[in-house]
Amino acid sequence: MSIADLEKLVAENTFSLPSYEVRTCLKTITDLKQFVEQVTCEVIPRKKFSFKNKSTKKITTQNDTVSEVSVESKSLGFRVLDSPGFRGKGNEVLVKEFNKGNDFEEIREFILSDLTGCEVRLMGCVRALFVNKLIDCKVYVGPIFGSVLIEEVTNCVFVMASHQIRIHQAKGCDFYLRARSRPIIEDSKGVRFAPYCLTYDGIERDLEEANLGEETGNWSNVDDFKWLRAVQSPNWSTLPENECIGTVDISNRDPKV
Repeated sequence: MSIADLEKLVAENTFSLPSYEVRTCLKTITDLKQFVEQVTCEVIPRKKFSFKNKSTKKITTQNDTVSEVSVESKSLGFRVLDSPGFRGKGNEVLVKEFNKGNDFEEIREFILSDLTGCEVRLMGCVRALFVNKLIDCKVYVGPIFGSVLIEEVTNCVFVMASHQIRIHQAKGCDFYLRARSRPIIEDSKGVRFAPYCLTYDGIERDLEEANLGEETGNWSNVDDFKWLRAVQSPNWSTLPENECIGTVDISNRDPKV
């Protein structure tokens, strides 16, 4: 089993594990990554300096080659090679409805990656959501059965319900959450939290099916894994009520993509 597989396994099961065991598992994975990087640097020598023309990298899409998606997988920390999702979009409204039946069974993981200035509307239930490299986006998400992993997001708004939510390298983002366990942040600054405020036709049924029908209050019980002092972490705060966006209705299913 690879380190990426281990991280994904922990992420999918953190909602059922005690907080101490989650911290221990994540620290072990971090230590393994650092060890592998150290060994790699020792075994593989650095390339000699030379003048070369820089190659242009293509925008990531669902039809990318294996090598390009592998780059995305490395930054996310888990395998997304075959997972559907929205990638490499700018200034668009992106709509996806997860239906029950065959479609629901097939889409176990959904990816949002390399998006700028987009509004994302995801209706229905999905098993896991992975988010990477979003700037100035608004993300509205129905219930997630498992986990949400978020990395490298800036000036975004997230409205989502999930059993476990882990946030890494977020800056200036607002999170409107409903979670079964305490949200986790790492290497993040200026992030604010408020209660889940999403609605669409059938959302109450979806929330009940995902065992997220009741508000737990965990949206305000945030764990900052890089802040070990007894006082409140300065990296996150609760959103003042007068600055909250209010209920967001995404019932309009007309995709503008």
